[in-house]
Amino acid sequence: MKVIIRDNAHEASLWVAHRIAAAIKAKAAVSDKPFVLGLCTGSTPIETYAELARMVAAGELSFRNVISFNMDEYVGLPVEHPESYHSFMFRNLFDKIDEPRENIHILNGLAEDLEAECEEYEKAIVRAGGFDLFFGGIGEDGHIAFNEPFSSLSSRTRVVTLTDDTIRVNSRFFDNDPNLVPKQALSVGVATVLSAAEVIVLATGPKKARAIQQSVEGPMTHMITVSALQNHPDGIIVVDDAAAGELKVNSYNYFKAVEAAENR
Repeated sequence: MKVIIRDNAHEASLWVAHRIAAAIKAKAAVSDKPFVLGLCTGSTPIETYAELARMVAAGELSFRNVISFNMDEYVGLPVEHPESYHSFMFRNLFDKIDEPRENIHILNGLAEDLEAECEEYEKAIVRAGGFDLFFGGIGEDGHIAFNEPFSSLSSRTRVVTLTDDTIRVNSRFFDNDPNLVPKQALSVGVATVLSAAEVIVLATGPKKARAIQQSVEGPMTHMITVSALQNHPDGIIVVDDAAAGELKVNSYNYFKAVEAAENR
């Protein structure tokens, strides 16, 4: 696992955007197969999505041969609801880029058979060729997607029940009323994320510092599901200084030195 540390959230977000863009271009240069991209929601990726949209508008990047799969969606929330992840993704990215609508995949939280919806999602990922890159964020308790603490590290896409902590944190999007937050969601599993050839996790701000410290310096454990990235051959955690605030000084200096050496 590699850790990239930037001075602030803006620089960290742009690093991720340009890494994604470079990966899309690199595959396009050697293959006509689609680039399969996993995407996340929440406040953390907004600036990354803005930079990707800017690059598309400027003619620097194209999503015409990209197939995307989103991490999760609330159960029971209408697609048109402003806080559904469908709405979030179109508002912040899809309406601003040239990705064909038929290439966009988001779990259907209104499906009559939620388990069948999850099974089909996994099959669709396989039919697409598997993830080239998965871009994710983490919760304050170290969860990735909606794989809450104690989720199996071998989990796949499924129905999950949200913890009180997650409901509390997400209530900021629902007029600060936890009662308005859906209690269940559909989510890709930890193993679904780790199936990607490359995984990039972005975390910014001091509220993520404890989760970063545990996922980087602590053991791999289902209590901190993002810690499973320790076992990935090409996993990258991108943080700002605030999110790196609880790392040991030696760890911080090590990751800085590794990046400096690679950029020589």
